[in-house]
Amino acid sequence: MAPFKPIPLLGIASALLTFISVHYFLVLPLTRQYVLQVTRTSAPVSAPAEPHLANATFVVLCRNEDLGKVLVSVQEMEDRFNARFGYPWVFLNDKPFDPNFMSRVRAVTRAPVAFGLIPREQWQQPEWINTTRAELVRKSMKLSRIPHGGSLRHRNMYRFNAGFMFRHKLLSKYKYYWRVEPGAHYFCDLSYDPFLLMQRQNKTYGFNMAPHEVQQTILMLWENVYDYIMERVAVQHEGNMWRFLTDDGGDTYTFCHYEGSFEIMDMDFLRGADYIDFFDYLDRKGGIYYERWGSAPIISIATSLFLRRDQVHFFEDIGYRHEERQHCPQGDAHVRGRCSCDPADNFDRGAGSCLSRWEELRWQ
Repeated sequence: MAPFKPIPLLGIASALLTFISVHYFLVLPLTRQYVLQVTRTSAPVSAPAEPHLANATFVVLCRNEDLGKVLVSVQEMEDRFNARFGYPWVFLNDKPFDPNFMSRVRAVTRAPVAFGLIPREQWQQPEWINTTRAELVRKSMKLSRIPHGGSLRHRNMYRFNAGFMFRHKLLSKYKYYWRVEPGAHYFCDLSYDPFLLMQRQNKTYGFNMAPHEVQQTILMLWENVYDYIMERVAVQHEGNMWRFLTDDGGDTYTFCHYEGSFEIMDMDFLRGADYIDFFDYLDRKGGIYYERWGSAPIISIATSLFLRRDQVHFFEDIGYRHEERQHCPQGDAHVRGRCSCDPADNFDRGAGSCLSRWEELRWQ
């Protein structure tokens, strides 16, 4: 057997260097190229992700003295929904907000908060209104104990809500608003985003209750609406909710409307030509001051004329109360939402509710 001859260390080092060089400069680039090709050809191209939030805000019309009620409503909305989403809040007042109000509100939400002043010309009786006549109406309604019948402030508020709130500069950058009334209560957890529901399903108006309006406050409203329709023959849109408003082809009004203290609304509708023309026509008639036309019937009539049925959404799973009216989800919806309201205390099927009419017409 031939004697063993050790390999020189220099030879080992040279061979190792050659292996490393070949692997680094030839093998690795080919491997990287193969991996990149496989990755690029096998991975599907994903669509752009949907925005986490809709272009939306809460809006609260209130006064400094409403602070206690505002804090209750904001806190409940945050606890039940917005703490997980962070939608901004806009607060509007006909007087400047005081520092205490602003600091107390900011303390109950981590979401962005803005405070705005309503322009004076949008919160006063218009110059074309006969002051004496309007004052006599308020005195008469007060004696008749009609809710808010003697209040000039409420009439200014109704006019602002119906015709100007959506034009305020603090709302101009948003598409949707959810109106929150001071003192309103929210009883159920929301695991989904109502704003995104509106956006994905092309909804324009969302409501929670559908009461009858106090008839003494809008005695001449329907007559003026009907005149408007007759003057503009093509005003109604196909597939609308006309029969929600009238049983007899337009001769009389059902007095049905959507609860104005709860609205989730696409403001592009309010900013559109149809609605602006409709509001301006009724505004010039003076019924907000000569009677007590509220923003709720004005907006409700407009949605029933200008929107298709499928553009209006009933948020039946949102537990809500404002003053004496309460909507409480029923059955599984009550359990899913961990609702604190009493299911037996529910306005929907009472004598003063128009919800059954709306549901019947919805699928026709």
